[in-house]
Amino acid sequence: MSLLYHQLELLAPARDADIGIEAINHGADAVYIGGPDFGARVSASNSVQDIERLARHAHRFGSRIFVTHNTILRDDELEAARRMAWDVYHAGADVLIIQDMGLLELDLPPIQLHASTQTDIRTVEKAKFLQDVGFSQMVLARELTLEQIREIHEALDPERCKVEFFIHGALCVAYSGQCFISHAHTGRSANRGDCSQACRLPYQVVDGQGRFVAHDKHVLSMKDNNQSANLAALVDAGVRSFKIEGRYKDMGYVKNITAHYRKLFDELIEDREASGFPVARASSGRTTFTFTPDPNQNFNREFTDYFVNGRQDDIAALDSPKNPGQAIGWVTKVNADSIELELQDASKLLHNGDGLCYFDLQKELVGVAINRAEPLQKLGAWRVFPKDPIAGMKDLRKGTQLNRNRDMDWVRVLEKKSSDRRIGVWATFGETADGFALRLTDEDGYLGEASAPFGKQPARDAAHADAALREHLGRFGNTIFSALDIQLELSGSWFVPPSLVNTLRRDAIAALEAARAAGYERPQRGQPVEPPAIYPEDTLTYLANVFNHKARDFYAKHGVKVIAAAYESHEEEGEVSLMITKHCVRWTMSLCPKQAKGVVGVKGTIKAEPLQLINGSEKLTLRFDCKPCEMHVVGKMKKAVLNQVQAAPLKFYKTRPAA
Repeated sequence: MSLLYHQLELLAPARDADIGIEAINHGADAVYIGGPDFGARVSASNSVQDIERLARHAHRFGSRIFVTHNTILRDDELEAARRMAWDVYHAGADVLIIQDMGLLELDLPPIQLHASTQTDIRTVEKAKFLQDVGFSQMVLARELTLEQIREIHEALDPERCKVEFFIHGALCVAYSGQCFISHAHTGRSANRGDCSQACRLPYQVVDGQGRFVAHDKHVLSMKDNNQSANLAALVDAGVRSFKIEGRYKDMGYVKNITAHYRKLFDELIEDREASGFPVARASSGRTTFTFTPDPNQNFNREFTDYFVNGRQDDIAALDSPKNPGQAIGWVTKVNADSIELELQDASKLLHNGDGLCYFDLQKELVGVAINRAEPLQKLGAWRVFPKDPIAGMKDLRKGTQLNRNRDMDWVRVLEKKSSDRRIGVWATFGETADGFALRLTDEDGYLGEASAPFGKQPARDAAHADAALREHLGRFGNTIFSALDIQLELSGSWFVPPSLVNTLRRDAIAALEAARAAGYERPQRGQPVEPPAIYPEDTLTYLANVFNHKARDFYAKHGVKVIAAAYESHEEEGEVSLMITKHCVRWTMSLCPKQAKGVVGVKGTIKAEPLQLINGSEKLTLRFDCKPCEMHVVGKMKKAVLNQVQAAPLKFYKTRPAA
């Protein structure tokens, strides 16, 4: 009995088409990228022509292109959003990633729809609803545990809807789609792709009596997500698409992190081959690299696996939202224009252009960009001349620990060609009535053939002729193919010139590429159930992000009776929850009543009373909902933002209008 293979999709980000192409070359099964507009990264848009160029390259390997269409939309944007959906569909995009349910009420192309992380999927009920209205894949909340992921997966129909999960990159501290601080303070909406990142700021944390709990700590800034150690467990829990965060990241980041997870998944696939739970990659080919992938080499705030294995103590990057790098050595002497240091690993080298850093006495990260690096006579000892004046480098002294957060040698490696992705083919060289033919069959079963007339002449040296023929047949050069096996189906050893072999191979490859292109099928759109599924709740607050009348119509059709407008509509004038998060400042500061439970002398003395966050004139209140173990960051919209003229103001009915 044949085993059912579970396809695993490695989904990489792309700021632009060139980065997307390299993500494919480094092993991505799919790439997500912004279109001309309406993507949740306002500075990462791309033309339809670039989407087409990327899709054409991806489809050669059977990889898919997802276009982010995941901002909330005003009424006056709906028609442009509809047109863009058709434009990227005609350009070859395979998927639209959506947050705004108003899009489902428009005349969309027959393109597969995926539910954005901004839809905030944390429950079985919401996941089943989204499946039933036509979503074929959904990005679950990053805060879920393995058990919660498994529960949602088991409630879904795997033939209709698959589970996607973030495995690497920056973490929003709030549940996605549930953060409004940026809009409240600046008018820039995270739900419209323009977050001001208030979560990365330093705050004073003050209790109800005005006492300082923390001073200038980045208490809302999370470490970066890294699920490298949990991939097998996530597969077993039901995840089938594994997403790397980073549509603002540069080429080197995408190359390195995609390669890192490609290698891990290839190892996982190989390990599972003989098991009762076999898995396979979701696209074609094998990828090799000219470097050893290393996530520590890219920008990161140190790593956490967040809540996948339950609540952890060290998920926050309290000291700095910057990249602290990796420890490399310590200062031995500070000169007027240079720094002398000793490396902890004498075999390592420093380079002109490297970036070093250290923490000052206030635990703030100070950068040291190297203009020139010179080795000293003692092994592992170096003198570096910084770009900036040493006098401005606070608390730099003998014994200071130095980290490296930019290695120019690494940067240069990734600036060059750094991967090779090939689809395996079986080549058969045979005879025709008037010449020779070459047949190429690839690992997906596609066929490319070519033949040419040529007079048959016996080879002078049969063994040498056959070996030379095999060698020339296997030269696939800069194509996307490589030979798995070469068969000669000949009645004798013939003289076959290299020029003929090259012509046949070129024509057969062209035919094979054409067959692959013709055979590529875009994923089908999921169909909503009839009668329309009922939404799990009959009342929606501003937290549902309903920003246009089509979205309101969608929820009304699905049984919701009271629908409030999105926060960006400026109907919430008082204090509200501007952020809802699973991260808890009290827990991080060891002030949680659950932590004190059972501790003699402490039990009952610690209560989840509110705290206050202060950054300059900005003040926010932290309230703690201990039953679901969540924190609310409470505040209100600034008057200057509240008074901004809305491009298309909305006023929703508070109750269902009469028929």
